[in-house]
Amino acid sequence: MSDFAVVNSTRLSYRLMTLDDADLLFEVDQDAEVMKFISDGVKSTMKDIKETMIPRLAAYRNVQKGWGIWQVNIRETNEYIGWVLVRPMDYFSPIFDTNNPLRDNIELGWRFMAKAWGKGYATEAAAQIMQSMTQAFNNEHDTQPAIKSYCAIADPDNTASINIMRKLGMKYIKTYTHHDTLGDWYVVYYENRALF
Repeated sequence: MSDFAVVNSTRLSYRLMTLDDADLLFEVDQDAEVMKFISDGVKSTMKDIKETMIPRLAAYRNVQKGWGIWQVNIRETNEYIGWVLVRPMDYFSPIFDTNNPLRDNIELGWRFMAKAWGKGYATEAAAQIMQSMTQAFNNEHDTQPAIKSYCAIADPDNTASINIMRKLGMKYIKTYTHHDTLGDWYVVYYENRALF
């Protein structure tokens, strides 16, 4: 199986980040506004990135399936503005069975620099990744498609992220406590079916 790639969208280009991209991940996390709904505004340290985020990325990154963190750049200037996370939902939850995991529900997450907010970049990037993945992995004649749905979670007060979920066609499913190896978060969960 060849490596999966996301096709450039109208304004943006994409690259699957590697374990050597700690500096880029760190850069996004240096704005308290960006981190408001993630860590109550506390900026990540380089130690946080190298000892927590990079090992987690190493655990789920899969270049053939497109799982990982996708760097997002503005095509015209090649300026780095943020990233989109792609992995099976509940990957770090106690309910996720690593021997026989449910991998047809793909979680999307995004983190963009504040200077890129309000321009539709996160929606464009996530939509392009969804479209590229669906076209690459789903055949309209499959009775058991590889990707059945896309989903996202957010703090209930994070209206900007929730608006992106809605623009992506995701519908509200529930509000619940999401369990993760890093801790528990009270979140809203949105989901949509993987349509052609």
